[in-house]
Amino acid sequence: MAWQWFHRLGSPRWFFDKTSPWVFWLGLVSLSMLLFGAVWGLMIAPSDFKQGNSYRIIFIHVPGAIVSMAGYYVMAICGAIGLIWRMKLSFMVMKSVAPIGAVLTFVGLVTGAIWGKPTWGTWWEWDARITSMLVLFFLYLGIIALQEAYRQQDAADKTCAILALVGMVNIPIIYKSVDWWYTLHQPATLKLTEASSISPSMAYPLIFMIVAFYFVFAWVVLLFTRLEVLKREKKTRWVQELVAARV
Repeated sequence: MAWQWFHRLGSPRWFFDKTSPWVFWLGLVSLSMLLFGAVWGLMIAPSDFKQGNSYRIIFIHVPGAIVSMAGYYVMAICGAIGLIWRMKLSFMVMKSVAPIGAVLTFVGLVTGAIWGKPTWGTWWEWDARITSMLVLFFLYLGIIALQEAYRQQDAADKTCAILALVGMVNIPIIYKSVDWWYTLHQPATLKLTEASSISPSMAYPLIFMIVAFYFVFAWVVLLFTRLEVLKREKKTRWVQELVAARV
């Protein structure tokens, strides 16, 4: 039964039909959480005794960076599923994640630079964490570029899937860079196995914003994937009937 459901999930039409009711409510929840978290972190949370209010960019920088790395995992897993089980939908999700992940990584790099200026005295430093995040940004751009470089969609999907899988080696480097090398970048603020180095009054809105970013990410990926389904399945009867019904 589980295997049957797994293959059914790979059907573009089944996915499009089943996710139609999700779009509005997931978007409403995501944007509401994002707004609430932004107000909580940027306006209500106390200022830091060392950095003052400049630290507040953490409520954008950290969620953006975390979800950008998680997005790469999603992209690589979808690429692997597409290569192994030849599911068209997984390739569509992979393609949809790439521009969203690139934007999140860019947000992480820019907000990090803004935060670094008052903290380190420089906009940019060839720090291990920052450099590996820049590599992540270029990997996302590489996937986007490859999708446009091939005339045959099947060849583009397979090539992008291979690049996504190879690029996975960069993710643990990002995570462990502050432990493996001397770096200006501070260690993880939130920790699962030991006490966090941040006050609960700041940690709670930060955790909330991370969850909100995940929800927004899922919502936008859903929208992009549904659009990709319509684009790739435009010659099928069910899409033509859907378009005709809405004209």
